[in-house]
Amino acid sequence: MSTSESVLETFTGWAAKAAGAALEPFQFNPGPLGAEEVEVAVEYCGICHSDQSMIDNEWGNARYPFIPGHEVVGTVVRLGEQARGLKLGQRVGIGWYKGSCMHCNSCMQGSHQLCGTVKPTIVGSNGGFADRLRAHWAWAIPLPDNLEPSLVGPLFCAGSTVFSPLLEFDVKPTDKVGVVGIGGLGHLALRFLNAWGCEVTAFTSSLNKQEEAKRLGAHKVVASTDSAALKALAGSLDFLLVTASADLDWNALIATLGGKGRLHFVGIVPSAIPVHVFNLIPRQRSLSGSPVGSPASMSKMLEFCARHQILPQVEHFPMSRVNDAIQHLRDGKARYRVVLDASR
Repeated sequence: MSTSESVLETFTGWAAKAAGAALEPFQFNPGPLGAEEVEVAVEYCGICHSDQSMIDNEWGNARYPFIPGHEVVGTVVRLGEQARGLKLGQRVGIGWYKGSCMHCNSCMQGSHQLCGTVKPTIVGSNGGFADRLRAHWAWAIPLPDNLEPSLVGPLFCAGSTVFSPLLEFDVKPTDKVGVVGIGGLGHLALRFLNAWGCEVTAFTSSLNKQEEAKRLGAHKVVASTDSAALKALAGSLDFLLVTASADLDWNALIATLGGKGRLHFVGIVPSAIPVHVFNLIPRQRSLSGSPVGSPASMSKMLEFCARHQILPQVEHFPMSRVNDAIQHLRDGKARYRVVLDASR
């Protein structure tokens, strides 16, 4: 086994002891390092709405004490004896998933994120609000040297979530693409799509974000609740990416799609989607959804970000003020992602 100088018997993180509780320091024994695992010394970790949902046990699968954090950037300090492709001291990122079986059909086809036994970083496991995190070597993605590590963390969840559909559905630079919701996911989608070469329309419930949406890459901004504005766009879009987590007039949004257009969900909308097939069949429109991308797609995303210098818009908090950072997120004040600095 290859190791660095530092082998910690006990990891220290920030844990919620019960649903909705404030986080407090918590120590745990991680056990032996797996043969295919890497151990990462955490430098930065983003905060995502999914962390908040897990703290509050909204999905019913949190296990307490619970350590959140799945937008991790850090350096490799230990390598299991069968870890591949990484070296000690290398800076990597780890996102929503930190392991998969590596032998099922999905994994063998390169869609590791669809593995039936894929291992989430914070479900049934301790996350990145800690000094160390372990992951399967394939899910620890090396960072390009020219991306600022203090900003890059949210790319491993929010970034991957909105980038992978561009690859999966062959979005073309000539396409007209809409983004619904200008928040943690949506602001990155605007930046990606603008650099991709698309004509980008932002849909937002807050038209006071109009100038900011254009600064982020939108060519047009439309109120997502304005029925007349939506009707004026009828049949004009090739792809519509929903990053919002709100109930909207889905039939009106579907009507903005042209032939073979696709309405694709990456945001977790709260209610079922009432759609009549007659809004789909005549123009061969599609509905779909996807999680984060595979390790390979995350590597492609990082290459694209390095080439175009695309990074999230973040606010920094020291890890010691993690509860203030979470409250900032709960209050809806984050613009657009929050990153914790582990050294502070």
